Amino acid sequence: MKFLIIGSKGFIGSNLAKYLISLKYQVFESDVVIDYEKQENYFLVDATNANYHDIFQQVTFDVCVNCSGAASVYDSLNNPHRDFQLNTVNVFKLLDAIRHYQPECRYINISSAAVYGNPMSLPVKESDQLNAISPYGYHKVVSEQICEEFHRFFKMKTCNLRIFSAYGEGLKKQLFWDLWLKASKSTEVKLFGTGRESRDFIYIGDLVHAILLVALNAKFNGESINIANGNEVTIEEAVKTFYSIFDKKIEVSFSGESRPGDPNNWRADIQKINDLGYKPVYSLKQGLQNYYQWLKTRG
Repeated sequence: MKFLIIGSKGFIGSNLAKYLISLKYQVFESDVVIDYEKQENYFLVDATNANYHDIFQQVTFDVCVNCSGAASVYDSLNNPHRDFQLNTVNVFKLLDAIRHYQPECRYINISSAAVYGNPMSLPVKESDQLNAISPYGYHKVVSEQICEEFHRFFKMKTCNLRIFSAYGEGLKKQLFWDLWLKASKSTEVKLFGTGRESRDFIYIGDLVHAILLVALNAKFNGESINIANGNEVTIEEAVKTFYSIFDKKIEVSFSGESRPGDPNNWRADIQKINDLGYKPVYSLKQGLQNYYQWLKTRG
């Protein structure tokens, strides 16, 4: 099988490429970053006006995984046009290129749990009402609708993956990265919220395996699939777990202030991905230990 990973220099894309290559799949990569180390099987695209037609005219792929786009609620509130271009317009451009040249190529769209906003009940199912509370979440909803559109009207093989709180080596943003930066400057750390907010964390090692299972086994009928571990963990518990790995004691307090666009509680119903053969391998502490070791290598 030939895989094309769009956004291969990002957190999910780079880890997915390494994982697939380790399993001897043929992997082609594409991103806006100039690759000075290896040019083989790599397509450079224009960051300001991505054109994917040339890629699909050159090589025939079995699966295209779109890991590109913006992934910041904060940035989407400050620059919604940029977020829309990266998370919505580029999805349409990609699918249109596939429609023209390789309509049999399976397309995986990396979406987000942000489409749910604050769910009415937990665990949240794929069939539950979508209620995005940020431009980022809204744009991910639209990207999913575009995938449904291309399947419905052009019979293309599309699938959306609603990624919950992913973490691991290579991630340089969000909760655990922020905790690392704060702890490097002080032994007293103050965070937003109350600590009672919750997330469904998934380690990158489990995440890339889930993506492969989707590529091999999903129906590709425009459906959406939750990608998580099905465990609700409070932010306070996650922080304690992470800081318990450190060789110094960190005192943590919460401001009680919420940030715009941040949901309160998440836990995913993962029956769909389980039906495709998924079983989590890494506990939260195991994943965080791996992440911590990677962070230490960065100095």
